[in-house]
Amino acid sequence: MKVDTFSADPNYSMLLFQSTATTTKFMGNVPDSDSRDQSKENTDLEKISSGVDEFVTKEKNDGITVGKNKQKKKSEVILIVDDTPDNLLVLFSYLEEQGFKVLLAEDGETALQIAQSKIPDLILLDVLMPNIDGCETCRRLKAKPITQEIPVIFLTALSETVNKVQEFKLGGVDYITKPSEQEEVSARIQTHLNLRKMSRTLATQNKDLQRTLDFEALVSNINHKIRDSLEEKQILETATLELARVLDLSSCQVELYDFEQIKAMIAYEHTVTLPDCKGISRIIKDFPELYQQLLQKTPVQLVEKIPQFNPQDIQVTRLACPIFDSCGIIGNLWGLRPPTEVFNSWEIRLMEQVASQCAIAIRQARLYQAASVQVEELAKLNQLKDDFLKTISHELKSPMTSIQLAAETMETLLANENHPRQSNTFKRVLKIFHESCDRQKQLVDDLLTLCYIDAKAKTVRPELTNLNLLIPELSQLYLKITQNQQQELILDLAEEELQISVDPMILERIIREFLHNACKYTPASEVITIQTKANESDISFCVINTGVEIALKEQELIFDQFYRIPNNDPWKYGGTGLGLTLVKKLAEILGRVIN
Repeated sequence: MKVDTFSADPNYSMLLFQSTATTTKFMGNVPDSDSRDQSKENTDLEKISSGVDEFVTKEKNDGITVGKNKQKKKSEVILIVDDTPDNLLVLFSYLEEQGFKVLLAEDGETALQIAQSKIPDLILLDVLMPNIDGCETCRRLKAKPITQEIPVIFLTALSETVNKVQEFKLGGVDYITKPSEQEEVSARIQTHLNLRKMSRTLATQNKDLQRTLDFEALVSNINHKIRDSLEEKQILETATLELARVLDLSSCQVELYDFEQIKAMIAYEHTVTLPDCKGISRIIKDFPELYQQLLQKTPVQLVEKIPQFNPQDIQVTRLACPIFDSCGIIGNLWGLRPPTEVFNSWEIRLMEQVASQCAIAIRQARLYQAASVQVEELAKLNQLKDDFLKTISHELKSPMTSIQLAAETMETLLANENHPRQSNTFKRVLKIFHESCDRQKQLVDDLLTLCYIDAKAKTVRPELTNLNLLIPELSQLYLKITQNQQQELILDLAEEELQISVDPMILERIIREFLHNACKYTPASEVITIQTKANESDISFCVINTGVEIALKEQELIFDQFYRIPNNDPWKYGGTGLGLTLVKKLAEILGRVIN
């Protein structure tokens, strides 16, 4: 059967059904229809025809009649299902006057179609109908997810025998006996509509609560993984990996600013379908609008081309969330997707939460790294201090022992020999005595000088000094030493006069320390060269020796306080490990550079 439906006039409501034949007639259980004469049927048809002119909406093939009322309409939609037109018209008129939007259906099949397409808020369903009855219609409604939550109120006549228990088991929420009071119908409908609203509200609240719980669990899980490490690289690799997995990103990147916030570089990345961009940097001033917002700690979502991609017209949706904490902004967390996909509010919140946690984790990792470096330095200094104390105790003890032995020997010679001063033994002992005293004095001077420099109490008194005159004079003091040690000392001085403004006492100390070390560590038959050079901007003084080489990794450490080159006996040459430390600090006082 084909159904044409119309919106009826409030004063006269009737549903017109058109059969597959050309004849138009009413369909339904009209009381005493066999006793009605043809004139009565014609009269009803005339009434319906006159009402059709006042219908305002016509929707074909769906069996729906939508009423238009002058009063303000409610948002609720009610579907009435009854095979008796009179019953439909009565309910239609009343509910429309109440402001409801009313849909009508004459049988179960039509009701099922309407319910699935229009999703009414409530259904008034007649129990006894041809083809499929109300119970079967209700069962099918409850079997489909799209319609199973719609409240169904059964309509039954007093004379009908129905199984109310079965109706409730099928999903009905209530039933109304025909004929019924309009106020009762309205009250029952309003009650179940309110219950449905509350049910929907509760379901929405439960859904929101579950989403909140899921969101918090997700954030907690990611944050827990981030906090598991104190290494910055692992922290950000974990963050990018987890966000790419959870949000189904094409790529997730961490962009870090340099110290001056001039440049931003992609330091970490987890990419799935997009090319690798790790290591690529951007100058912030070249993108003022973008980085102005990000540096103000505001997330940004945009669609843009990525120049590193091939072809270069590839566009992506990008979300950037600043990584910052109370100490400042560190960088940005980027999520990349196809240009047709955008980030919704909870995804933005998730990235903001992770970015915030990353900021905390990065600060902790950097503090831990700095603390670890300090601990290593302290351990190293402690070791150097221990080595120094061992060395200095030996160095202080060694000359004192020599002095003591020399004094005892001289005392014996003076007591037992008539002319002890003429004895070769006495002369050797006296020499040992003087050398030990000089060594003791040098050691004490080095310690005092080091403390003096550390306290920054040294006053510089610059004078104009000629290097080509000072160096030969000082080298004469070491000429005899090099001859005794079978070493060759060569002066390679610049031809021009080299005048520099410097404190001569400090410069002399530096040169003497270099020559002392060269003589001490150069093997026999090797060469020590003292060289001066000059160019337009610099004057350089070099001491070069052959036959011995310091490893590159040791060259960076030889100026460290207390440092001694490993694999050498620390007491072999009688040094303290302070000489080059003093040289470097003295050079800094002069404003010069030691290489």
